[in-house]
Amino acid sequence: MNNANPIFRSARPLLGAALLAALAGAAHAQMAQLLPQQQRITDEAIHADHATYEATQRRIQALNDGGRPIRDYHLSKAQCWLDVSFHEYSRNDRSDFPQAALGESERLIIGMEQGASPLPTDTPLVNNAKYLRDDLWQRLRVLHGTPGFACAAQQVACGEVELVHAGNEFNQQQWRHSKPYIQIAEELVNDAEALARQCDVAPAAIAAPGPLVANVLFEFDLDGYRDIRTYSLESIDRALASIAAEKLKLQGVTLVGHADRLQGRGFDANQALSERRARTVRELLIGRGLDPATIRYEYRGDTQQVQQCDGVRPRATLLECLLPNRRVEVRFDVIR
Repeated sequence: MNNANPIFRSARPLLGAALLAALAGAAHAQMAQLLPQQQRITDEAIHADHATYEATQRRIQALNDGGRPIRDYHLSKAQCWLDVSFHEYSRNDRSDFPQAALGESERLIIGMEQGASPLPTDTPLVNNAKYLRDDLWQRLRVLHGTPGFACAAQQVACGEVELVHAGNEFNQQQWRHSKPYIQIAEELVNDAEALARQCDVAPAAIAAPGPLVANVLFEFDLDGYRDIRTYSLESIDRALASIAAEKLKLQGVTLVGHADRLQGRGFDANQALSERRARTVRELLIGRGLDPATIRYEYRGDTQQVQQCDGVRPRATLLECLLPNRRVEVRFDVIR
C-alpha cells in the first residue's frame, strides 16, 4: 500500500513490508492456496507459498491504488487476515489456521474487486478458534453502530481478527500463547473507541460519544489497593487523560466489581469480594480528584466471566488466565 499500516508495528513487522522486502515477484493469483502442510519442507515449497502471499498482498495494493483507502474496514480486515496468516505460517503453524485466515482475506478481496455490496462484516472463528473475551467483542460490536465508526474502522477490523488469532493460539498452546494477542486486541479496542469519539462528524452525532471503559485487575481473592495489578491502573490514567485532552465533560462514573469463578473465603465470598474491589476503586478515584457524588458502584460476583480458561493447568497458570475476570469495570460517562 502507499502507506504502511501502523497497527501492528509494536507486535510484529507488517506483512506487506516484510514480503515486499523479502520475496521475489510473483504473478497475480486468483486463488490463494497454500501447499499442503506435509509439503512445506523444501525451499521450493516455501518459496511457492511466499509467492502466494505476495500475490495476495499485491491484490490488496491494487485495491488501495484504485482508490479504496487504507482506513476502509474491509480493506483493513483483508490486510489483517493476511498478516495473521503469514505470521502463523512463519511460526511453522501446521494447523489449518494459515490457510483459513488467508481464505478470509481473499473472500474480502474478491468482494472488493467485484464491487459487491454490501460486503460481509462477520468475523468467523476460523480453525475452530475459541471465543475469548466477550467483553471486547461487545465493545467492537457497539462501535459498528456509532457515527465515529468511519474513523475507527481500521482498528475495529484488526481487533476482531486479533481476537480470532488469540482464540486459535489458546486452542493450540493454551493461555500463555494467546495472551499477547488478547493484549493487542485490547489495545486496538481502546484505540478504536478513542478514534470514534474524536471523529470529525456532525456535532449532533457526537453529543453522546459513549463511555470510556477501563479495567482495574486484582490478584486472586484479594481486594486492596496494593493487590491491584499496577499496569491496569494505567487504563484509569489514560481514560482521565483522554477526558482532559478531548475536552469532554464527565457526568458520572459507574464501577462494576467482579470476581473469578474460583471459590474464595467464606459464604458467598465472590459476591462480597467483588463489592470490596468496587469500593477500593471508588476510593482510588476519589484520591485522583473525582467527586464522590459522581461515583456509583455495583457488584456481580462471578456471574459475568469474560474468560473461561477451561482445562488450563497447573493452578498458577489457571489463576493467571482468569485474571481478566478479577476486575472492576470503570465506565466514565462523558459528553462533549
